[in-house]
Amino acid sequence: MSSPLMDIQQIMDYLPHRYPFLLIDKIIELNPGKGIVGIKNVTFNEPFFNGHFPNFPVMPGVLIIEAMAQVAGIFGLEAGGLKAGNADSNTKIFFMSIDKARFRKPVRPGDTLVMTMTLLNHRRNIWKFSGRAEVDGILVCEAQMMASIGG
Repeated sequence: MSSPLMDIQQIMDYLPHRYPFLLIDKIIELNPGKGIVGIKNVTFNEPFFNGHFPNFPVMPGVLIIEAMAQVAGIFGLEAGGLKAGNADSNTKIFFMSIDKARFRKPVRPGDTLVMTMTLLNHRRNIWKFSGRAEVDGILVCEAQMMASIGG
């Protein structure tokens, strides 16, 4: 497998999120003006698996959506030449809306979540995306989301 476009260190330059809330491991594709693909390796050591659920660990749907939003956030930040990952940054990212969210299959420890975010619209600092999350090529989640990104 080829090396990622962005590894975890580069992702942390862009996003202000940190453990345990940084939910993407690498960016494998970035098409300016079109979209981005990110990866989350889901491990049994994730803190949410202690309570969701002890006898049948499942990644919470809201965290799948958050991981998708983080991938989209990197797209918007990179497109704008912005970085929000250090304490001195004035750049802020705010989740504005989520629509048409559907969960199709549980995400379990050992899964690799592949999130494809496609740009639908961008005006000023508002970005709208359509997203798909897949495991082994099978759709597990889809949604549309909007965020405000800017300095």
